[in-house]
Formats: sequence, structure tokens, C-alpha cells
Amino acid sequence: MSDGAAPADRPVDDAAARGVEALQAAAREMISAARAALDVAEDLVSDPGAAGGALAVFAGLARDAAQAATSASGRAHRGARSTGGDGDDEGGDDGGVQRIPVS
Repeated sequence: MSDGAAPADRPVDDAAARGVEALQAAAREMISAARAALDVAEDLVSDPGAAGGALAVFAGLARDAAQAATSASGRAHRGARSTGGDGDDEGGDDGGVQRIPVS
């Protein structure tokens, strides 16, 4: 023990190092995402006509996502009602949410 640390401290040091590495990786991903957003913003400033097309695409994506969420929510709700609330319908997986009772 020449470094003065007790053996029990090593797992904490290793966990802290892994945590720092994960935070650094997340920060790099955020920086990359910000750069991509700035590239899009620059393109929109350079070509204002493209903004309308981009907004239409984003509006379509948002509409589709909302419809998918509503559909999935309805399937999960119907599945829970038809199976007594446990979500196990034995008829196959329809991609909905399965409710698991916790006692």
C-alpha cells in the first residue's frame, strides 16, 4: 500500500473513474449534437427558403410521433382491460406496454 489508499477504496476509485469517463463521453456527444444543430442553423440562414421545408418535415415527424404514442397508449389500455389488468394477453405481442403487477 505505497499509495496510502486502503484496499476498500479501490472499487470506489474505479467507479469514480468510470463515472468521469461516462460524463466525458456524454459531454462529447452533446458537443457533437450542438455542432450538428449549428450546421443546420447555418444552412437555414444561408437559404431561408429551406426553413419552410425543414419546418414541414419537423411538423410531420411530430404529428407521426404523436399518433404513434396515442396508438400505443390505446393498445396498452385495451390490453390491460381485456386481460384483467395484467397485460399478459397470450395472443402475441402487439408492441404495447405490458403492465407487471408488483406486490
